[in-house]
Amino acid sequence: MNQAAEFLNPYRPGAGHMPPHLAGREREFAEFDRLLDQDVILENMVLTGLRGVGKTVLLDMFRPRAVERGWRWVGTDLSESASVSESRLATRLLADLSLIAAGLEVPESKPGVGFSPPGAERRTPLTFDVLGGIFQSTPGLVADKIKAALEFVWESLGRQEHRRVIFAYDEAQNLSDYAGKEEYPLSLLLDVFQSIQKKGIPFMLILTGLPTLFPKLVDARTFAERMFRVVTVGKLTRHESEQAILRPIEDAQCPVRFSDESVGTICDESAGYPYFIQFICREVFDIFIQQAAGGGRSAVPVDPIQRKLDADFFAGRWARVTDRQRQLLWVIASLDHPGDEFTIQELVARAKELLDRPFSPSHANQMLAGLAQQGLIYKNRFGRYSFAVPLLGKFIRRTYDRASVLG
Repeated sequence: MNQAAEFLNPYRPGAGHMPPHLAGREREFAEFDRLLDQDVILENMVLTGLRGVGKTVLLDMFRPRAVERGWRWVGTDLSESASVSESRLATRLLADLSLIAAGLEVPESKPGVGFSPPGAERRTPLTFDVLGGIFQSTPGLVADKIKAALEFVWESLGRQEHRRVIFAYDEAQNLSDYAGKEEYPLSLLLDVFQSIQKKGIPFMLILTGLPTLFPKLVDARTFAERMFRVVTVGKLTRHESEQAILRPIEDAQCPVRFSDESVGTICDESAGYPYFIQFICREVFDIFIQQAAGGGRSAVPVDPIQRKLDADFFAGRWARVTDRQRQLLWVIASLDHPGDEFTIQELVARAKELLDRPFSPSHANQMLAGLAQQGLIYKNRFGRYSFAVPLLGKFIRRTYDRASVLG
């Protein structure tokens, strides 16, 4: 049996999958470590970036660093269902608090816990139901009830060694306020954590999400600009990309080797985005294994890999947009530098050059807002727009010509 064929493919493209070698990210780790040193929480973290840059992986890597430094850690994905109302967000926080409180016991005579006769100091585990009782028995708004539950857990931790807690939530761009329904879960979360942190309770918030996240926080509460340290996760440098490509097979001592030419091709085609590096390397590894078994020459087959990437990653997103939205996206992809930020004025001007039926500024603005809701475009705080999906412009340019887009 060929020796190379015995090695499993080490590369792991996928949503939130830990790569075999995490290249770069020293800056992000240093910033996180700095926040861990806070005694009084003055800054929380927003970890943001495009899809495929490794935000979820970084969040997973942060956890053991925090635990090693004496922090407790709770959190999960903020699904849309958990973000649509204040009560659902409260349930999410109470569930996380119950994990912190696991193993703690409190007197039954505490308000909201129960009643025990004088002199009989009976104690009960601090469960989700007990926290729910504290929540329900606290007068006031939902924010007052959540703060009471948070403060109760903090007091119950007493003299325990590890009293600092991180609440970490991925996909936090799903959080929104809904004025029409009089539901403000995003504002609620910000108000609650600002309040307890002002009281000196070391409960820190980490929110991870797309670049739309931080503008939403500031729109909800202007103090969010001072409450968070924004860490933007970008693509890897050339050297970091090379390490992400080479280290997995070197560490596994696999006889399959990528030539300098192959590594350069993968760097170019992935543009330094970690997901694309993993995707391309996984395909190349499988191909090289077969070529090694057959004694063939190993070369990166760019076209078939691109076609598979288009089908697996881009095509589903493209299929969900309307014909008119496709025209708009095609115009964006036809800008001089589509991977950079652009303005509505630049978009409208290019549309006049390319389309028989161009877009007015108001129509373009409306359509961009719709594409932002679909996660294809995002708007920064300065009124400029960008693709929210890495390399989407290249996909559009190589896959759809003028005739196919314009019908």
